Amino acid sequence: MSAQVILSHPWFPTLTAAVVAVLVALVVHRIARMLLLRLTRPLPGLYGMVDKCRPAARWVLPLIGLQMVWQAAPEDLRGLGSVRHLNGLLLIAGVAWLAVRAINGFTEGFLSKYPATVADNLQARRLHTQGRVLARTAICVVLIAAASLMLMTFPGARQVGASLLASAGVIGIVAGLAAKPVFSNLIAGLQLALAQPIRIDDVLVVEGEWGRVEEITGTFVVLRLWDERCLILPLTYFIEKPFQNWTRSSSQLLGSAFFYVDFGMPVEPLRTELERIVRAAPEWDGRSFTLQVTDITERTMQLRALATAATSGLAFELRCRIREGLISFMQREYPQHLPQMRLSQDANLSPAALRQEAVRGDAPLAAAQPRYGNTAR
Repeated sequence: MSAQVILSHPWFPTLTAAVVAVLVALVVHRIARMLLLRLTRPLPGLYGMVDKCRPAARWVLPLIGLQMVWQAAPEDLRGLGSVRHLNGLLLIAGVAWLAVRAINGFTEGFLSKYPATVADNLQARRLHTQGRVLARTAICVVLIAAASLMLMTFPGARQVGASLLASAGVIGIVAGLAAKPVFSNLIAGLQLALAQPIRIDDVLVVEGEWGRVEEITGTFVVLRLWDERCLILPLTYFIEKPFQNWTRSSSQLLGSAFFYVDFGMPVEPLRTELERIVRAAPEWDGRSFTLQVTDITERTMQLRALATAATSGLAFELRCRIREGLISFMQREYPQHLPQMRLSQDANLSPAALRQEAVRGDAPLAAAQPRYGNTAR
């Protein structure tokens, strides 16, 4: 094909303008990227957004330039309508991609100022939860809007696209009952982000299971349980059903350990031993501890040991340490006062004689049943 034929082709001026527009857009992208990265460096949120947007912007700016060229091209060019339509679809997809990258970049950059790995991370966990849930919600809205706009470019589906953009109710009609959980979780996600009954790294007791909130997505919450299992629950669960949050307002906890002992067990030696155990425990945060008789049954006394710790994990370790220490102390110093079922072999013996023989350990007080365990809960 000769140069004369190429120069005389109806598409030649338009394609030449398109090439120039792409080159100009790439130059603008490169210059703007360097300037914006330098200007936003002191601002982690904006810097993260600009940095994340670079790949998407490299495509969006040329597509904008091409769309301007196609709109300015003569209407009598063959196939121009199809080219405009295709470029418009690519531009909508590119803008949606750019918006998603911008949301993720801003969220990551902003949250980088508040690491959740510090000891007192309550504020950081609150911001991480709000930021991630709101970011996922915004991304969902962007994708729905992009899909609606792309549908509206097709004459046959324009009404569907307009309805989808105007109201989420059409999605329910199109998708049926399957779409109901999606929007329920979307609304629940907004409620969780604003009201924050749970946050990332919160300690929860759900369905009888103890675990930490590891991840909050747009549809479900992942709890990492104490034995490394994962419990996955929908977002609506935390709006509709009760659960325990041990770190709602603070990570500090008051740990408790319950014991059952014989009525003859003196309480003061146990208080002294509890003080020794707690003060030597690295898990104790130095706030408070106590030992109290909280209940009695026909056979035993219930004792409750309380001690404070900085986090739920440390509180659990401290409770285990207290149980082990006090049980060992009673086994070593007061074994006769551990819980037991007593049956008298001689009904004529006085209570004083029974106690003396029990202390000596030579029958007639014998364990007729297996000993009640030194249960602690």
